[in-house]
Amino acid sequence: MSEQVQIRVNGVAMTVPGGITIAAALLNAEVNGFRRSVSGEMRGPLCGMGVCYECRATVNGRAHRKTCQIVVRDGLEVTTDEL
Repeated sequence: MSEQVQIRVNGVAMTVPGGITIAAALLNAEVNGFRRSVSGEMRGPLCGMGVCYECRATVNGRAHRKTCQIVVRDGLEVTTDEL
């Protein structure tokens, strides 16, 4: 069993399994909208391997990070457009 890590998503602390991606952690927490399209629609992961760019969110203050490519670690701060 993997260790648990603490991350913050939209200002809310979450405990998630270590070794998974941010996208997986968000989906497990039922966060489905990661960003808004130019027309205002909520978007979320589609391909899960970094090709589609739909899983982008702000990670530790850096915008447009592909969350399906970043493994969670203690202290990550993630901000989605699902506010």
